[in-house]
Amino acid sequence: MLLSVFAKQLPVISALITCAACHGFVQFIVADGKNYTGWDPGFRYQNPPPSIPGWTANNPDIGFVSPDSLAHPDIICHKAATPGQAYVDVTAGSTLTLQWFTWPDSHKGPIIDYLADCGTAGCTGAKKENLKFVKIPSTLKPGNYVLRHEIIALHRASNVGGAQAYPQCINLHVSGAGSKSTSGGVPATKFYKENDPGILFNIYGEVTNYPVPGPGNIWTGA
Repeated sequence: MLLSVFAKQLPVISALITCAACHGFVQFIVADGKNYTGWDPGFRYQNPPPSIPGWTANNPDIGFVSPDSLAHPDIICHKAATPGQAYVDVTAGSTLTLQWFTWPDSHKGPIIDYLADCGTAGCTGAKKENLKFVKIPSTLKPGNYVLRHEIIALHRASNVGGAQAYPQCINLHVSGAGSKSTSGGVPATKFYKENDPGILFNIYGEVTNYPVPGPGNIWTGA
């Protein structure tokens, strides 16, 4: 899936994506022609684990974060997530390609991306609860950021508690000529409630107008 993450407001819903018998995770990230590694749950068997941009998570089942955890820190970057120890180098205005490893055809829903500024201290020691996310254009100033990339599977979301969130976080080092700082960010623990439109949603009817969930804090860079 291709995301023009810095070019404009993200196309928050990439159609109702068709996502075979297991769940998934972001395996690779491609930026400015270079390939980077996301968090692979199999890395937990390596000592020490590799230094990668993708945040670690306790998701050996490559499963989801359930709706009863929408206000819990697990919703930020997945279960018990800790910062990645490297960065994806990307130029503001360029395209990031995020490659998921496996995805069930039955799991359909929106793709949503947010960005949080880590500040001068960088992202490798960031406290996830302090990250405040916005959506981003090409005027973004250079710096260190956490990209929060998420699929929300809606195949059971016609009932409260049925939506499945798959958040993934990736450290970015952004370069370029932009000068605008992000503003109006919101902690990921305040993005959704179980009965929000778009979290509680029946995908099996005629879908003509999907209400994208989450805060309306689209940073314009103006």
